[in-house]
Amino acid sequence: MRDRNRGRPESMLKAIFFDFDGVLADTEPLHFEMFKQVLKDEGVTLSRHDYYEKYVGLDDRGCFEAVLSEHGRPAAPAVIGRMVERKSSLLLRQLQAARVVYPGIVEFVIAASRSYRLAIVSGALRHEIECILDAAGLRKAFEQITAAQDVRRGKPNPEGYLHGLQQLNRRTAIAASDCLVIEDTVAGIQAAHAAGMRCLAIANTFPAEQLSAADAVTPTLKEYDLTALAHRLWT
Repeated sequence: MRDRNRGRPESMLKAIFFDFDGVLADTEPLHFEMFKQVLKDEGVTLSRHDYYEKYVGLDDRGCFEAVLSEHGRPAAPAVIGRMVERKSSLLLRQLQAARVVYPGIVEFVIAASRSYRLAIVSGALRHEIECILDAAGLRKAFEQITAAQDVRRGKPNPEGYLHGLQQLNRRTAIAASDCLVIEDTVAGIQAAHAAGMRCLAIANTFPAEQLSAADAVTPTLKEYDLTALAHRLWT
């Protein structure tokens, strides 16, 4: 694992914000296939290379808008909305037949929930997130979920993380500097830092060297030592 102390003011780890796809659940391959299928119906081809190089990390609406725009096919909001609904319907069918939570995640989340407040900030749709959490028995571990429906601007904009922090602060106030974000993309790392939070990147979607902007990088969360990370980044 690599890390770097960013020299921020003294604080302590109190809350952890998880991205969802590519962090808690191995769903990025499924998302790609569903995007590909819906775009094919519109006469647009999406390659695996382009998806992972250009669009992964965007929410559904942002991905469809970006792909269509690049192909000279900008679409009205109503058309994009229909495509998002179609893709979500296809994805849910796949999720009902697959176990997609990464190995070790259930144990990691349960252990973390004993010491920290947990939340999710994701560009995925809420019902997709809850479907997977319910199947894994993890829904009650998370105090709050910020999904695609809750924000106007997706990552790398920090709106999602700021929204999640605002929701947590309705119960007990914490500062952004007291929060750790766990992400798997460059856009997610940028969003976390723009929100004033530290970031642990997990190399599930991209190799570790592409995630070096994070405060720490790990190949897996299985048996990961949060106590050691908190000591390293908050002392």
